[in-house]
This record gives sequence, C-alpha cells and structure tokens, in this order.
Amino acid sequence: MAPISLKRYALLASLCAATALAPLSAQSQQQVVQDGIKVRPLSGTRIFAGGENFNEKSRLQYAQLVRDAKEKNALVPDSDPQVKRLRAIAQRIIPYASRWNDAASSWQWQVNLLNSDEVNAFCMPGGQIAFYSGILNKLNLTDDEVAVVMGHEISHALREHSQAQAGKGNLAAVGAKLAGAGLSAWLGVDPSITSTATNMAAQGVMLKFSRDDEREADLIGMDLAARAGFDPRAGVVLWQKMAAVSKGAPPEFLSTHPSGSDRISQMNSHMAQVLPLFARSKGVSVDALPPYRSNAIATR
Repeated sequence: MAPISLKRYALLASLCAATALAPLSAQSQQQVVQDGIKVRPLSGTRIFAGGENFNEKSRLQYAQLVRDAKEKNALVPDSDPQVKRLRAIAQRIIPYASRWNDAASSWQWQVNLLNSDEVNAFCMPGGQIAFYSGILNKLNLTDDEVAVVMGHEISHALREHSQAQAGKGNLAAVGAKLAGAGLSAWLGVDPSITSTATNMAAQGVMLKFSRDDEREADLIGMDLAARAGFDPRAGVVLWQKMAAVSKGAPPEFLSTHPSGSDRISQMNSHMAQVLPLFARSKGVSVDALPPYRSNAIATR
C-alpha cells in the first residue's frame, strides 16, 4: 500500500468550526481540580451558524478521510492484526471517557489505521480515532504505549480543545486563522494555508493555550490508560522514544507542544496519582508492580 499524506484531515477537523463559533464564557477560563488534575470546565458543544454541530461536522470530515484513504489503498483493512489491536485497546479505554465528558457515552466511536509514515495519531471531536502506521512501526509501541497515545488523543476530544482553541481565537481577535497557524505548525501542514497576519504577542498567547491543552491531555490520557489497565509509566518511555525520532524539533516557546523533557517531568510528578489506578486494575499494590518494560525502537 502506498503511504499518503493525511494530516490535512486532522487540520480540517480541528478547525471545522472556525468561521462561526461563539466566544468562550468567563467561566471557561477558570480551572477546577478533577481526580487530582487541573482542568477547565467544559463550555458545551458549539454550533455552526448554519446549524451544524461541531461533532457532526467532524464526523463527516472523518468519513471523507476514510473514503479517500480507502480509494488510495491507504486504509489498513479491518482484518489486519494492528487494526484489531488498536480497536481492542480503545474498547478498554472508552468506558472511562465519560468521567471527563458526559457526552462521550453517546459518541459514535470509530478507530482506523492509516498507512502513512507519519509519527502521529488523532481523535476528532465526537470520538473518531485514527493512528498512522508510522507511529506504531517507528516507535515499536507496546500496548501500554499505544494506550497512552490513544488516551492523550481522546483527551483532546473529551476536553473540547479544538472548540476551545477556535473560541479563544475569536476572543483574542485573531480568530480561527491564528488557531490554524498554530495547528499547521503542529501537524506540519504548509502554513501558507493559514493567515499569519497577526502580531507575535498574540501568536505567543495562542501557542501557550495549545501547550496547556497538551499538558492537560497528557495527564488525562494517563488517567484513562491506567483505569483501563495499561501502565501509565509507558508515557515516560513514549516521550523518550519520541525524543529519539524527533531531533530538530522547534524550541518549546515556539511550539504548540511542550518539550519532551517538560512532558516527562509533568508525568513523573503525577505518577503517584495514576499508578495506584493501574495497580488496582491488576488487583495488586503499587509496591508489587514489576518494572515497566518497553520495546526498543527500530534503528536505521
């Protein structure tokens, strides 16, 4: 199967409400503590000016992605062991999703694998998940590491980060174009498709918002994985692997993602909260857990 570039679909999903979203309320700027993790209250699903639901628009974009990938022989078939593996892991995580967003219990969850060398994965608003074969193959992920990645991406959808980013753009008077610029940097999409006609100070604010979302998704993703019986210590190893394959990444203050060392530090600082959840799922004490064991990444 010939790999194709599919990142633009993730971009479309993240920005699908960009032209007609209501500003965030003051309440959505506050933070609360849930399960030991600081989160912002959800502001509710936003609606397009034409009446379309954000999640529904994302579902349609995902359906188009699947159709296009299938036409180009880039959609890995249902019978493939890796697809079955991803779906089995998702089935263990999804029951815990509603802890972080009540609406998730009625989402139309889907999981697909795309044949692409990109080291990436995403979950669209509404629960449509896609992994790229590159992240599985290049990082040689264990099930625990897949679960951490999947939990992270699901967390973006659960916490409505795409909706909130677009809303913040409107509030900051830089609109969806700036949010698009930030996401284009994240996804590696040609930034010429988004507007950069905003001042650097405003752009820095938006990038900081995005990094906060990433940190929140890291912690909630570990919580989901641990409750589902996957070792949250895999998150630390995952980012060590990511660092090994992403040399030359931009410095943290110019990136929509926190640095790998920042993420590892945060994960370790919250391990005392999530490791007992994993131990409980195994019916043992934390002290009885064996050391985490990973797979070596491929060298080329």
